[in-house]
Amino acid sequence: MPFAKINDQNIFYEDSGGDGPAVVFMHGFLFDTTMFDEQVKALAPKYRCVRFDARAFGQTEWDGKPFTLYDTVADCIGLMDYLNIQQATIVGMSQGGYAGIRVAIKHPERVKALVFISTYNGVDTEDVKQIYRNMRDTWRNEGPAKVIDTYSFLFLGPQDKNPELWAHWRAKWVQRTGEQLFHANNNLIDRDEITPDQVAKVTMPALVLHGADDQGIPPMLGEQLYKSLPNAKKFVLIPNAYHASNVNNPQATNEALLEFLAEYA
Repeated sequence: MPFAKINDQNIFYEDSGGDGPAVVFMHGFLFDTTMFDEQVKALAPKYRCVRFDARAFGQTEWDGKPFTLYDTVADCIGLMDYLNIQQATIVGMSQGGYAGIRVAIKHPERVKALVFISTYNGVDTEDVKQIYRNMRDTWRNEGPAKVIDTYSFLFLGPQDKNPELWAHWRAKWVQRTGEQLFHANNNLIDRDEITPDQVAKVTMPALVLHGADDQGIPPMLGEQLYKSLPNAKKFVLIPNAYHASNVNNPQATNEALLEFLAEYA
């Protein structure tokens, strides 16, 4: 299995290879690299697709210490250096989108274009933060049983409409320890605010995709992100999709991605 020693972490990554334009994927909270399986299948014949597991998720061997989105930024750039990728299109879903805009702000020369999936550039209100703290502490102190239904519904939609996705992802999620979830949650709850002046400097071409039925991050927040980016090219509502819109409706996601990448990657 491919691991890279980056920033004192053992980062699990996958690289489709080839000499096409590079696309780096960053997954959402609770997910791992495999959430982009359908995107890589669609893109890999033409693009070099790279993805990695964020700290506390997937197969990455993380040191157990607190981390922030800027550590994810450093891991992303470190992996690009390790793989000799000078510039890439960054695709970030939810948590990955939070990291993606920070990659663009801190390392604009490394970013060819940006794709945001079910994410936005703000911080959560205090009442929402408290909800996440309560879920965090419940998982840490009592295990996932009392909160996993909430995560499953928010991320994947109703169970009766997505039974296979529920079965697949829940089997992975219950393996996350309370300590992993504690630090991964703090990484999001405590994220800093991206100011309008910072957003104004994110001038590379951008595509914003959002699940039409997303209740975790409502579509209006994705649309606000689209309107705030100085070089955003398109805002696409993915039909029949919840928070993990690229998982719910990979076909519509891939069509929008391929159209955008053909012009800007």
